[in-house]
Amino acid sequence: MTNKEIKPATPKKRLLSVDALRGFDMFWIMGAEKLFIALFFITGWSMFSTLDGQMKHASWHGFTAYDLIFPLFIFLSGVSIGLAAKSINTYDPPKRKALYKHAYTRLGLLLLLGIVYNHGWGTGIPAAPEQIRYASVLGRIGIAWFVAIMLVWHCSVRTQWLTSISLLVGYWLVLRFITIGQYGGGDYSAEFALNVWFDQTLLPGITYRDAPMDPEGILSNIPSIVNAMAGVFIGRLIKQLQLFPTKLIGLLVVAGSLCLAVGVAWGQIFPINKSLWTSSFALVTIGLSVLILALFYWLIDVLEWKRLATWFAVIGMNSIVIYISTSIFDWQFLSKSLFGGIATLFGEGGAMLLIVSGTLLLQWLFLYWLYKRNIFIKV
Repeated sequence: MTNKEIKPATPKKRLLSVDALRGFDMFWIMGAEKLFIALFFITGWSMFSTLDGQMKHASWHGFTAYDLIFPLFIFLSGVSIGLAAKSINTYDPPKRKALYKHAYTRLGLLLLLGIVYNHGWGTGIPAAPEQIRYASVLGRIGIAWFVAIMLVWHCSVRTQWLTSISLLVGYWLVLRFITIGQYGGGDYSAEFALNVWFDQTLLPGITYRDAPMDPEGILSNIPSIVNAMAGVFIGRLIKQLQLFPTKLIGLLVVAGSLCLAVGVAWGQIFPINKSLWTSSFALVTIGLSVLILALFYWLIDVLEWKRLATWFAVIGMNSIVIYISTSIFDWQFLSKSLFGGIATLFGEGGAMLLIVSGTLLLQWLFLYWLYKRNIFIKV
């Protein structure tokens, strides 16, 4: 390194950029996606209408910015593994037992909390087991994290790489060439993809909105594991090169760009699709996740934009808490109760913006209260 390069960063046990990026990711789940439509009402600028369109999931094939939120969270769970975890053989027997207990407990809790979050889509958890939606966002996060941590504990780095590549290629081959009845054989539609057969045959309970397949269904868990493993590889890279931030950021940009390019190219024959979580979708979201992490690492851990970091880290340090709270507590109702009268003075667009901003503020203040008291609820 020359004297003109960025000065080496001091090694840290916990990267603030990772917590901040996790908070930035959750910020949109908290209701921030509604800001753009409110701004469009106020200004009439088409730019805000376009951004609002990006805050909705793609209808089937294709990709929007909102589609990145879920895989980015899984990727960041892998980064945390890569920064801290090592082979299980390096621990003494009591520590191994504790680690296994934590891993199985975390998996079970995330599966359970995912069911609680679903809560029968507004009707309450049904008494009949067959009317419960068991597949969930939190469940997928738990499964991807669990498989990733087991691979890190029990397999060599080479095996981890080979497994990740095999999962992506194998998933594509399965969906492309295996046919069961009328399903599969290269059909990537919402009615006849192989995933539909798996969810209709093997998935207990109901699917999301009673669709033929569940977007968090059985088969699509396979490629999502690679999002977590990509985070593991990047976490290791950060740990190895933290003293050389210029080189690290350069490698992150190259790795992210390469994954993005391969994913887009693969998408020409294996469509980019979030619900199927196609291999091309996994690579596109991995590439974007790496690039965004590189940006956050540069701004927060190198340039030390602490205020930005702290604002988002307040959210990221209790991400599961705020995610669950959006399902069981009506933050928007509270915002309307507090700011509704004032909102009527600003017209439709202004009122919408005030209510959305108030919703975000109330959630952030709740998280800040936890943050200042060092209350961090982890699963």
